[in-house]
Amino acid sequence: MSRPRRPLGPAAGLLLLAACAGSPPDPVRAHPGFATLVASLSEPGGYFDTDNLISNEASYLHAVGPLERQGLRGGAYLGVGPDQNFSYMAKIRPGVAFLLDIRRDNLLQHLLFKALFALGPTRVEYLAMLFGRPPPPAPAAWTARDVAELVAWVDRTPPDSASRARARGLVDSAVLGFGVPLSDDDRATIARFHETFIRDGLDLKFETFGRAPARYYPTYRTLLVERDLAGRQASYLAREADYAFLRDLQARDRVIPVVGDFAGSHALRAIGDYLRAQGEQVSAFYTSNVEFYLFREGTFARFAENVAQLPRSPRAVIIRSLFLSSFSSGHPQAVLGYASVQLVQPMEGLTQVGSYRELVMRGSLGSLP
Repeated sequence: MSRPRRPLGPAAGLLLLAACAGSPPDPVRAHPGFATLVASLSEPGGYFDTDNLISNEASYLHAVGPLERQGLRGGAYLGVGPDQNFSYMAKIRPGVAFLLDIRRDNLLQHLLFKALFALGPTRVEYLAMLFGRPPPPAPAAWTARDVAELVAWVDRTPPDSASRARARGLVDSAVLGFGVPLSDDDRATIARFHETFIRDGLDLKFETFGRAPARYYPTYRTLLVERDLAGRQASYLAREADYAFLRDLQARDRVIPVVGDFAGSHALRAIGDYLRAQGEQVSAFYTSNVEFYLFREGTFARFAENVAQLPRSPRAVIIRSLFLSSFSSGHPQAVLGYASVQLVQPMEGLTQVGSYRELVMRGSLGSLP
């Protein structure tokens, strides 16, 4: 992989803003406690062989029905990976969220998302900033539009040099305002992520290092217009009210990206200590298919112990992703045409689980609409 270009420094970015957009908007700032919390909860990062700017789980919204039937609302949300978390958060409406990933790159991507939420008052303006497009006239008139209309607008609106430069400059400036210490390499990574969204647009797919992409990887376009098992559009960009909730949560610094190993000795336990001190309980934990790798590495028991110490609601659940390619016997909740299965299962009892098969076949809250 070639080394990314070094991004513009803050002074150059502000000059670029003045040239491309007149006077820049009010500076985006986070409370000083945000950066302190990110640092205190995090541990040294590790490696994973993906650049997952987006999910590879086309089935991700199949969890929505079970979450609604469980009646989960509020509390603390934990999750891994990029923006599929926002769709679950939009349904659960947590008071605080921690997005934990072994890759420091995931923390950097969530600083990019935090900047985009700050800079995008509406869904269409968020997408314009994400993809370096000029926003449509009267963006407030788009708040009642179907997400498929927003997707179609992105598809027919190519990025131009001025809009791309404006988006890049505004994002760089906003990220600096969050106060999280960033190296030149960190800032170059955020710039590379944003440039990838701008370049690939809605054709963007999950990417792996050193192995060919699977044919079933969905595009970002597919993920945004995907539906739950009841046929409802359910991504975080499907409704303006969901987007507004998430934007407010981000503005209040209640979405905290954390670098950490699920089976590590610090991050999850530190999150648990923080939640106890705040009188909060975990309501949901999205683990994707991380537990598959924990079993393979022999560290699942440590993860189960970390989960056991979390303060949690009696109805707390784990949202899991099972990839059928790694589970040869199939699964009763598999849906025709999908390579992955979303499982919503009780959080209790992990310390008694002895195998990955036992984990994914244990009692589920169901996947029917």
